[in-house]
Amino acid sequence: MTKGPTFNPPPGWPKPPKGWTPPKDWKPDPSWPAMPEGWELWVLDAGDTPQAEPAIELDSDPTDSEMPPNELFALKAEVAMLRAQLADSSTAASETISLDDQKILQDIGIYRYHHPLENAAGYRAELERIEVEIAKIVREQKAIELSSTFTFENSLAAGRKLSNDLGKLMLRAYNAECDNCIRSLRNGNPGVAKKRLEASRKAIAKLGKIMEMQISAGYHDLRVREIELTADWLMKKQEEKEAEKENRARIREEKRIEKEFAEERERLAKEKSHLENAIEALREKGERNAHLEENLLALEDAIKQNEYRLANIRSGYVYVISNQGAFGANVVKIGLTRRLEPNDRITELGGASVPFRFDVHALFFSEDAVSLENELHTHFRDSALNAVNARKEFFFATPAEVRDVLMDKVGSLLEFSEVGESLEYHQSRKYWPDRPAELN
Repeated sequence: MTKGPTFNPPPGWPKPPKGWTPPKDWKPDPSWPAMPEGWELWVLDAGDTPQAEPAIELDSDPTDSEMPPNELFALKAEVAMLRAQLADSSTAASETISLDDQKILQDIGIYRYHHPLENAAGYRAELERIEVEIAKIVREQKAIELSSTFTFENSLAAGRKLSNDLGKLMLRAYNAECDNCIRSLRNGNPGVAKKRLEASRKAIAKLGKIMEMQISAGYHDLRVREIELTADWLMKKQEEKEAEKENRARIREEKRIEKEFAEERERLAKEKSHLENAIEALREKGERNAHLEENLLALEDAIKQNEYRLANIRSGYVYVISNQGAFGANVVKIGLTRRLEPNDRITELGGASVPFRFDVHALFFSEDAVSLENELHTHFRDSALNAVNARKEFFFATPAEVRDVLMDKVGSLLEFSEVGESLEYHQSRKYWPDRPAELN
């Protein structure tokens, strides 16, 4: 065993050859990992030194024994540095891919139509026209460009035949790639498909360079347009599907409301009949009951209101509610209910799907509640939590901001609460486990 201090490399440093001593003014490579606090570079017995992990083992080479130890260690250190740089570049590449994927997701979030048309049928008709034009270009042999002077085995005819055969093969490969791109399209991501098709076109031009072979610009532009139209068509179909779903839900809601009003009409009619019979019986005895007569007047007023709402199905209550425990501060839901008891709807919303009940900031009755709700949604559209699905009615806004807009549209409000009680939420906070402040 060698007496005296032995060099003890920290974790992640290259392991020096036995007996190595650092040259004058030697400094560790700045790319190496930092030494742990309190680490001793020189120890009396390296075998007894605790190490968190083994030093990096460098590839051995038959010439190691023939090279001076100091020079050998310097070379190994350089290899370690290059490996670290290679690892960093690989990490950067993977991060770039991740960022590209994130960009695609952002593009999907807010879709911009490449060729705006009125409905899905319009896109389908335009796609059929594109298909006819594609077939025409292929028939006229304008889809791929070839050299007419390429020779094969000193024969111009053989060269043209080879060019034509290879051109057909390349065009078939290009069309197959385009069809695969279209089949793999999802709502809102044509960018990836267009990049794939452009890469296919460049590959064909590179492979067919000797024959001056390339997919014609006109044909490529047409197929790119086909991809964009297909993406637009898929998105428009999805929008129409969502609109139809919303329309069916609206019809179901209107039928349910009509049934509820009809049942209320029947109940009120029976109650009115009982009161009228009771009052008539007292009248026959020469008696009067002021309380029963007041109840009858109130009942007749309720019947009129019920008939009015049955005839005006667009009337209802616009509500502004929040749930700080579920969605955080400064988030409100703006909705509409036609129920006779609007609080029943709010109670349903605060059911088992959310941890706390909703706080009610406003319940405003409107003869045209549908239009009022739409106007409020339009005003706060840019603040919607869900930028894709407009049927989700949550917005980043304070109750006071909604109040100002509501007053501007209806003139006055009898009652509006700017601050919600959130009683259950505040009582529960003290029992919560510790967690990052931003989650509170």
